[in-house]
Amino acid sequence: MQGSSSENPPSPGLDPTIADRLKRDDAGLVAAIVQQHDTREVLMLGWMDDEALHRTLTSGRVTFWSRSRGEYWRKGDTSGHVQHVKAVSIDCDGDTLLVEVDQVGAACHTGARTCFDAGGDLGAVPAGPEPTTAGAGARTTAAGPAGDREDDR
Repeated sequence: MQGSSSENPPSPGLDPTIADRLKRDDAGLVAAIVQQHDTREVLMLGWMDDEALHRTLTSGRVTFWSRSRGEYWRKGDTSGHVQHVKAVSIDCDGDTLLVEVDQVGAACHTGARTCFDAGGDLGAVPAGPEPTTAGAGARTTAAGPAGDREDDR
């Protein structure tokens, strides 16, 4: 990604052993789910490239890439509602990060505690069939054998 601010100067970059595990989209980004570390409450979703992840891991504050503004931004620099990083994990596919934080103030730009507070519930989802067992050690679900990923179908 291009762009940097004087508060976030360019850095040497993300550790290659971490970078090799990431599965980026066409824009070079991975989704970053931000979760309150002690309550497990999902606060927001942001986007990171390698540099944003590097800054997050080395500074202890969450840095994102703004797709609309085309620049890095660090949560709380303007609002004071900072996110102190407690842990960062990568999912099994390498395309999503889980950033556990201690959130100070609101996580959402609207002033809501989470970005999901103001959106509202979309309604109940009908219950699907229960997973079944298909032979010794094999698991299946309504979607097919366990382990099938969306991108494998």
